[in-house]
Amino acid sequence: MDAAALIEEWRSRGAFERALGNDVFVVDVAPDGDTEKPPLLVLHGFPTSCIDYVGVLPALAEHRRVVLLDFPGYGLSSKPDRAYSLFAQADVVEAVVAAHGITGVELLSHDMGDSVAGELLARSLDGDLGFEVHRRVLTNGSIYLAQAHLTDGQQFLCALPDEALTDDTAPNIDALDAALTATLAQPGSPSSRPDPEHVRAAAELVAHNGGNRLLPRLIRYIEERRRHEERWTGAIERHPAPLTIVWGDADPIAVWPMTDELLARRADAHRVRLEGVGHYPMLEAADAYTEGVLSGLS
Repeated sequence: MDAAALIEEWRSRGAFERALGNDVFVVDVAPDGDTEKPPLLVLHGFPTSCIDYVGVLPALAEHRRVVLLDFPGYGLSSKPDRAYSLFAQADVVEAVVAAHGITGVELLSHDMGDSVAGELLARSLDGDLGFEVHRRVLTNGSIYLAQAHLTDGQQFLCALPDEALTDDTAPNIDALDAALTATLAQPGSPSSRPDPEHVRAAAELVAHNGGNRLLPRLIRYIEERRRHEERWTGAIERHPAPLTIVWGDADPIAVWPMTDELLARRADAHRVRLEGVGHYPMLEAADAYTEGVLSGLS
C-alpha cells in the first residue's frame, strides 16, 4: 500500500474529537470479545504521529483495547501557530482519556511521548492524575538528555527562534522522509526492515496542514525536557507500575547506554534489546517490537 492509501486508511479508523480547544485525531480500537485488561494508551514521538503504529496495531489490539492520539501540532490533529508545551500535551491526553470513560491504562510511549508519559506519571505520584497507570512500556526516547545524540536537523531547529517557518524555508516531504530514514538503523542491518511507504506516510503527516512550518515551535520540548528532567525522568524511575524497556540498540539518537542508566536506577525493570534496530522500532522490526511490548504487558 502506498503512503497516500495508508494515510486514508488510517484516517478512516479514527475520529476527530474536541479536547481543550483542540481538534484531536483519536483511534480507539476494541478487541474481539470482552477483555478484563486495561486499555493500552499509546503516546507517539516527535515529529511524527500515531500512524507510526499502523503496522503493529492489529497485534497490539488482538486482546486489549488500544487508544492512540495525535498530539496537537502533529499528524492529523489541529496545528495552530502557537507555543507548545508538554504540560499542555499531557492535559490533552487526560482530557481524551476522560472523554472515553477510561479509569486505568497500560502506557506505551516513544521518543517525545516518553516525556509526556513522565509528566503523567509525575501527576500520578502527586495524586493528581485522573486515571491509574497499571503497567508501562518505554521505547526509544531521550530520557537522559545529556546522553542524547541530537541530529544536525534537530540542532538546527533548536537554534531557530520559536516561530513558524515560511513555506519557502520549511522542509518539504522529501527532506522530512530523508531525515526520518536517517534515524533508522544503518542500511543493511538484517533486523531493520522498514517499509519505505510507512516512512513516507509518517513524513507526509508531519507536513500535513502546514506542520512542517511548526517544527521550530514543536521542538521546544527538548528545552522543556532539559528543565524538567528531574520531574519527568524521576517519575519514570520511581513510579510503582511495572516497567518494561523495549529499545532498538542501533538508535543513533536515544542511544543504548540510556537503558543501562535506567536499569541502574530501576533494578526491577525488564529490558528487551532489539538488536540492529534504530529509533523507530515499530517501523523497523514490527514483529520483534510487538513481541517485546506484549511481554511487558503480560
